[in-house]
Amino acid sequence: MDDVAAAIADPVRREILVLLRGGRLPAGEIAGRFPISRPAVSRHLRVLRESGLVRDELVGRQRLYQLDSGRFDELAEWIAGFVRPSGWEHRLDALETEVYRTRRERRAAGEAKENSA
Repeated sequence: MDDVAAAIADPVRREILVLLRGGRLPAGEIAGRFPISRPAVSRHLRVLRESGLVRDELVGRQRLYQLDSGRFDELAEWIAGFVRPSGWEHRLDALETEVYRTRRERRAAGEAKENSA
């Protein structure tokens, strides 16, 4: 979890991750979107690769990078422990309870109607 947190601490690396949400991209295209040198972008990609957040694949002469979002799971669970519930969970639980209660009442009313006929 620490290596993931360290990897996403840098704004350039976070932006690279956002770019890769749309699908895999060649290293050159990623580097072309930043006002920093290609070697600097390459170092950022290496950090992301070593943390397991991205995978790379050599296709011909291009190195393609792809997001590997599974590594976010442990960090997301840890962060969730600090996030106050928005209240939606409680409201959705209440809605579910109401739906089940209404179904039960309709089913009981239908059975009573059949029994009285």
